[in-house]
Amino acid sequence: MSDPDGGRDDPVQEFYGRYAALYDAIATAPGVAEWRRTAADALDLSAGDTVVEMGCGTGANLPFLRERVGPDGRVLGIDLTRPLLGRARDRVERHGWSNVAVVQADATAPPVACADAVLGSFVVGMLPDPAETVADWCALTEGRVALLDGTSSDHPVGALANPLFGAFVGAGAPADSLGDSARQALGGGEARTGLDRKVRAARSALADRTFDRRYDEHALGFVSVLSGTVR
Repeated sequence: MSDPDGGRDDPVQEFYGRYAALYDAIATAPGVAEWRRTAADALDLSAGDTVVEMGCGTGANLPFLRERVGPDGRVLGIDLTRPLLGRARDRVERHGWSNVAVVQADATAPPVACADAVLGSFVVGMLPDPAETVADWCALTEGRVALLDGTSSDHPVGALANPLFGAFVGAGAPADSLGDSARQALGGGEARTGLDRKVRAARSALADRTFDRRYDEHALGFVSVLSGTVR
């Protein structure tokens, strides 16, 4: 991932700027809150804790994290994309949360020295080396780390919709035009396979460095949360 202010990321910023409202609508859609609540619960946060979310996007998880750390805790959201962070900041300001902040930064090099817990939210599929990055996240805490991700489903019913999920993954990747998004959707099988591979690598890295692990599935197995306490 390149420098947040570098030219290589301009197409990415433009893509998310174009679809920021749609991403926010999906992130806060009815039923999705249960996934986010599960992720927040998996961190076993206490009042006064400091929690960092990698890939906070439009800030859909921030209310759940802030609720668990209370007014004396701290919540920091990190994301590379300015348009999504703009909506996250609006959400923070709208609620008047003085102990919640969002910053533009790379999840592979977060501006964080330590935290009580770390959440990676639908982000490992975009990392060049998910295993290495998750290992680095584990080094930031002696508490819990959780990964909220979407992947292909092994559920007997959900597996029937894996091709549709692949189209969704392909269409949701940065593209220069609507036509390119459509072509990526049609080639969604490759996008889905790549995402699954990265999520597996991230989960393996988390499992290697944690105990007291917990695994929760939602949406017929398409969305899951893996969490554990760092050794």
